[in-house]
Amino acid sequence: MTPDPAHIATASDGPPGGAVAGAGCARHYRVAPGGTLAGEMRVPGDKSISHRAIMLGALADGETIVTGFLEGADSLATLAAFRRMGVEIEGPRAGRVCIRGVGRDGLQAPSAPLDVGNAGTAMRLLCGLLAGQPFASTLVGDASLSRRPMRRVTEPLARMGADIETSAAGTAPLSIRAVLRLHGIDYAMPVASAQVKSCLLLAGLYADGETCVSEPAVTRDHTERMLATFDYPVRRAGHRVCISGGARLRAAPVEVPADISSAAFFLVGASIADAADISLPAVGINPTRIGVLNILEAMGADISVTHRRQCGAEPVADLRVRSAPLRGIEIPAAQVPLAIDEFPALFVAAACADGETLLRGAEELRVKESDRIAVMAAGLAQLGVDAEVLPDGIRIQGRGRAPLSGGSVDSHGDHRIAMAFAMAALRADAPLLVRDCANVDTSFPGFAALAAGAGLRIAEATE
Repeated sequence: MTPDPAHIATASDGPPGGAVAGAGCARHYRVAPGGTLAGEMRVPGDKSISHRAIMLGALADGETIVTGFLEGADSLATLAAFRRMGVEIEGPRAGRVCIRGVGRDGLQAPSAPLDVGNAGTAMRLLCGLLAGQPFASTLVGDASLSRRPMRRVTEPLARMGADIETSAAGTAPLSIRAVLRLHGIDYAMPVASAQVKSCLLLAGLYADGETCVSEPAVTRDHTERMLATFDYPVRRAGHRVCISGGARLRAAPVEVPADISSAAFFLVGASIADAADISLPAVGINPTRIGVLNILEAMGADISVTHRRQCGAEPVADLRVRSAPLRGIEIPAAQVPLAIDEFPALFVAAACADGETLLRGAEELRVKESDRIAVMAAGLAQLGVDAEVLPDGIRIQGRGRAPLSGGSVDSHGDHRIAMAFAMAALRADAPLLVRDCANVDTSFPGFAALAAGAGLRIAEATE
């Protein structure tokens, strides 16, 4: 199937500027059974790369042009934070942002706390960047973000000389006091986390000496790639990455590819739907992010990866996925950090597979926007799927070709869970109501419109 390029669906029908539609009231998805997915669609820009483009562009000498920027609430929160610290930023307009960098030492003290909403990446990375500034600052977030653990970044930052106060529970708000100088450390992360690694590398920009981070398993390397794009020396060897403080960043253009985490919902949806055939152009296939492709292919998905190329520092490709019978698998431990954000969608794939799927070694899922293991298991149970919660994972007994039940599931305000269950309706035998979906706009503004254009029978409702 070759769609007419003039009729490629996009996510541009979302709320202007990524604002959360229906703010102040609950928003739900009502999805009727019997849909499919077909055609070519462009998913929004990569959220992780969009965050980092704003941060490093703001610290660079010169003007940085970003294209493909995600106009979602999370990345817009990062953009707003740097505006409040004196950085002149034009846009976004159709994904284009112009950042007039203030240099590594040019940020100004914000006049009020920096509110990053639901953006965990923004909070943790900003914590590292602000730890070495000559001014005090405070980071706050919404109720969900204010429950997420922050000592995983504040404790190693304290070893670097940072002075940061958390709540008694080790959560936001984060009060960061001015310090004269940080010093580099050699830190072995106890748990693989790209956010912790990136936080410490950004702090290392302001530290005396060398900052090295070793990770127990490879995590996404967007920060290292983008530092190199901005001509900042980075040394990598296996699971260890090091930088030295004091160098300058030079402005550079940044192309943001389509987000594989957003594409994941359509990869799963097309795999489980009848007569589905979709194409997703220019999706980022960074080797530290392709766990979802590897896992789905191991389950028997029909996915082709073509037109491999570079989009700035990042590899991209066009993806095509068609309906295929899936089988349950034991997910390899090495794939867990490569697919950590895609597991809600993969759990839906497992529910529709023949046989059992077992995930272990994924404790990190319990401290995301929600406890994604417990919340997904509860929702799958509502759909008639047997799911056993494990301390570090989940065991799902797939229903094969048997339909899922309809009914109502609660996403608990978690954007990825909301989108995953919307796709589950493709295999349901009755309508499905997915509750509390407003936060989808943090990562995928226009999701419902794009999915409806591709054939998912989805409608939004507010109350």
